[in-house]
Amino acid sequence: MVAFGKKLKDRQIEEWNGYYINYKLMKKKVKQYARQIEAGGVERRYVLKDFSRMLDNQIEKIVLFLLEQQGLLASRLEALGLQQDALQQEPDFVKINELREAYREVGRDLLKLLFFVEINAVGLRKILKKFDKRFGYRFTDYYVKTRANHPYSQLQQVFKHVGLGAVVGAISRNLAELQDRQGSYLSIYDQPALPLQEPIIDTIIAAVDRLSYSTNFLTFLGQHALIMQEELPTPLEEHIDDERYHFMSLMLNLVNTFLYMVNTYIIVPTADDYSMSLGAAATVCGIVIGAMAVAQLFSSVYFSAWSNRSYFRPLIFSSIVLFMGNVMYAMAYDMNSITVLLLGRVFCGLGSARAVNRRYISDCVPLKIRMQASAGFVSASALGMACGPALAGLLQVKFKFYKITIDQNTAPGWIMSFSWLIYLIWLWISFREPGQPRDENHAPESTTAPTNSDVLEKGSTTQPLLISSKPHNDEEDEDQECDVSEETTEDSRAPVNSIGAAYRLLTPSVKVQLLIYFMLKYAMEILLSESSVVTTYYFGWTTGKVAIFLACLGLTVLPVNMIVGSYISNMFEDRQILLASEIMVCFGILMSFHVILPYSVPQYVVSGLIMFVSAEVLEGVNLALLSRVMSSRLSRGTFNGGLLSTEAGTIARVIADGTITLAGYLGESKLLNVTLLPSLVICIMSIVATCFTYNSLY
Repeated sequence: MVAFGKKLKDRQIEEWNGYYINYKLMKKKVKQYARQIEAGGVERRYVLKDFSRMLDNQIEKIVLFLLEQQGLLASRLEALGLQQDALQQEPDFVKINELREAYREVGRDLLKLLFFVEINAVGLRKILKKFDKRFGYRFTDYYVKTRANHPYSQLQQVFKHVGLGAVVGAISRNLAELQDRQGSYLSIYDQPALPLQEPIIDTIIAAVDRLSYSTNFLTFLGQHALIMQEELPTPLEEHIDDERYHFMSLMLNLVNTFLYMVNTYIIVPTADDYSMSLGAAATVCGIVIGAMAVAQLFSSVYFSAWSNRSYFRPLIFSSIVLFMGNVMYAMAYDMNSITVLLLGRVFCGLGSARAVNRRYISDCVPLKIRMQASAGFVSASALGMACGPALAGLLQVKFKFYKITIDQNTAPGWIMSFSWLIYLIWLWISFREPGQPRDENHAPESTTAPTNSDVLEKGSTTQPLLISSKPHNDEEDEDQECDVSEETTEDSRAPVNSIGAAYRLLTPSVKVQLLIYFMLKYAMEILLSESSVVTTYYFGWTTGKVAIFLACLGLTVLPVNMIVGSYISNMFEDRQILLASEIMVCFGILMSFHVILPYSVPQYVVSGLIMFVSAEVLEGVNLALLSRVMSSRLSRGTFNGGLLSTEAGTIARVIADGTITLAGYLGESKLLNVTLLPSLVICIMSIVATCFTYNSLY
C-alpha cells in the first residue's frame, strides 16, 4: 500500500499497491529501534535479526509477485506464438499488424513490471541507507554480504531482474520476425545486426540496463562527467521539453571544454624550461602548473552559482579571462618576470568554466541525448589532454615579432590566446541563452516543512514509498505528518546551495569515493606534471620526446574506456573493478620508485602507463558508484555532485603540484621518490577504506 509523489502517483498501478515495499512501516521501525537502543531496552543483535526478518519478508513479497506476473506474461506470449504460427500458414496482413500491436502491448506491460521492480529497488536502497545513518553504517554491509551472494538470494532477483531477460528476448524476436518482411523466416539470431525499429524495445532495454547497471561505451564514458541522472525512471510517454536545447550552444560548451584541457596541458612539457629561463628552479614548474588549479578551486564555485541564472555570460567572462591569462603567460618571457608568468596561469584558472559546461548538459540537454552529450564532454576533455602536449611538441620555433619573442616556451600562450579570441567571437555570434525552466529548480531551501500538498505539487521523487492507506487515529496522523517532514528535510529534491547542507549529505560511502577520486587525480598529476623534470634528469629527453609520451598517455583514454565500458563492466561489478583498479594503481606507483637498480626508460614508461590506464578505469567506475551512493539532492544546485568531485580533484592537483615544488628543494635526484611516497600512502588508504565500505557499494 504505497503513495507516491505526484509524478509517480499518476503512473502507479492501483491493483499492485499491496505488493510494493512498505517503506513507511520499515522507517517507523528504524525510529523505534533507535529509541529502544538509546533507552537500553534492546540489543543491537536483536535489532539486526528483527529488521533482517522484516526486510526478507518484504523482498519475498516483491519476488513472488514478480514471478507471478512473469508467468502471466509468458502465458500471453505463448498464446500469441500460436497465433503467429497459424498466420505463417495463411498470411493475413491485417491480423499480422494486430499481432504486432499485441506484442507491443505485452512489452508495455513488461515495462510497467520493470518500473515496479525499480521502485522497489530504490526503496530498498533508501531504507538500507536510512538504517545505516541511524546505526553507524553497519547493517547494509551485513545484509548485502549475507543475502546478495547466497544461492537462493531473493535480493538478487530484485536488483538483477532474474528471468525477465527471457521475456524481453521473446518479445524482441517475435517483433523482429514481424517487422518489414512480415512473416519472414529471418530471426534476430540469424541476423544479429538487423535493426529493430521498435521504440518499446529500446525503452525496455534501457529500463533493464538501469536495473542491472549494464553499460556500453557511451554510458561508461558519460559517467566520467558525473552528470547525475534521476534516481527513478521516467515514464514511457515522457514529454521532453526541447525548448531549452540548442545544438550549437551544446557544441560551444564542448569546444570550451576541449580548449580548456588543451590550455591546461599544453605547458606541461615546457614549464620547467620556462621557469629556468626566468631564473627559477626547474621544479618551480609544479607551482606554474598548479597555479591554474589553485584558481580553479574558487572559479568552480562562482561559475556553478552563476550558471543558476545564466550560461552565456559566464562563458563570455571565461573566454575573456582566459585570453588575458594566456597573453600574460606569453609576455612573461620578454618582461623577465616569474610573477607575471604565475599571474597568467592564475587568470587561466579563474576562467575555468567546466562547472558551466556540466550544468548546461545536465539542465538544458534532453534526456534522450544527455548520455551522448556527457560522453562528448569526457571525449572533448580526453582529446584536449592529448592534443595539449602534442601541440607543445610541434611548437619548436624561435623568432621575434617586433619586440615579442616567440619560442617553444611562449608559443603555447600565444596560440591559446588566439584560440580563445576566435572562440569568444564564435560564442558571441552563435550561443543562445536557454529560457528558464518551467519549474524553478534552484529556489532557496525553505526553513519550514511543506505540507503534504506541497510535496505532491513539487513531485518529490525522493519520497516515493509512503503508505497510501487512510490513518485510523490521531497518532497515525501525527506519524504521517512527521514522516513527510523528515523526508522533506533529509531527502527532498531541493537543490543544495550551501556547503553545510552538502556536507551533511556526505555519507561514509560518498566520502570514500571522493577520497578515491582525490587519490587518482593526485597520482595522475604527479605523473604528468613532473614528467618533464624526471625524464630530463634520468634520460635526457627533449621537449619533443616528453610531448610524445604525454600525448600517447592521453590517447589511451578513449580506447581503454571503450574496452571497459563495452566488455569488462558487463562481466564484473563496479565495486570489483574499483578495487582491482586501485590495486593496479598501487602496483604502478610501486614500480615507479627508483630504489637500487639504475632507472630505465622501460621501467618509467611501463609503470607510468599502468598507473595512468588504471587511474582512467578507476575514474569511470568511481564516478559511477559516486553518483549511485550520493544523495539525489546533489544532482542540482550550486554545490552539486559534479562540483564536489571537481573540487576534490582540483585540490588533489594543487597539493600534488605543491609537493613537486617542495620536493625540488631536496634536489632532483630525490624528486621522484619523495613525490611518489604520498601517492602510495593515499592509495593504500583508499584501498583500506574501500574494503571497509565494499558491501555498501551495492
